[in-house]
Amino acid sequence: MNKQQSTIFKDKQFGFYIYIFVESIMFATLFATYLIFTPSSAGPSPNEVFEAKSVILSSICLLSSSGTLIIAEKGLEKRQTVKVVFGISVTLLLGLLFLSLEVHEFYKYAQEGYSIGVNNFLSSFYVLVGLHAAHVMFGLFWMMVLLIQYIMKISYGLYREKQLIFAYYWHFVDIIWVFIVILVYLPYLV
Repeated sequence: MNKQQSTIFKDKQFGFYIYIFVESIMFATLFATYLIFTPSSAGPSPNEVFEAKSVILSSICLLSSSGTLIIAEKGLEKRQTVKVVFGISVTLLLGLLFLSLEVHEFYKYAQEGYSIGVNNFLSSFYVLVGLHAAHVMFGLFWMMVLLIQYIMKISYGLYREKQLIFAYYWHFVDIIWVFIVILVYLPYLV
């Protein structure tokens, strides 16, 4: 990477850090809202709604996906195509599994009568966890584009930048999930 490309990448990187900062503030606001309204004065409480099995399975899928993304990152450093394709493909699969578990969890809660409009706790829960799920879904589309671009052999330097920025995003999404588990689920599952 020449000096001009390096400068452009640093600008992109800085811009993405600003994006992550803004997203962090948004999630912090949603966490604060959830904590203020939970448990709600009327209607079901979190310990009536949440199930440990669902949280554990979802967490295993999403947190493991960071490990498989690291495999892709290491493969890219060493220009090992098999590791890059394997790492991104398995990360994509784990992300899809996580998303399907979240959709199933929301569906199950709604079927049990715990829909978004029941009380403030459920409203803030669905908005917070739903926004996280939307970030995962966006990341899955981004990963598909990355995989296609890698297979089509775009410029190594350009692809490396794209995968690095994506890795920041995906690890950020994982960190938000850790906070969701700790602040949203764990106090009511213990």
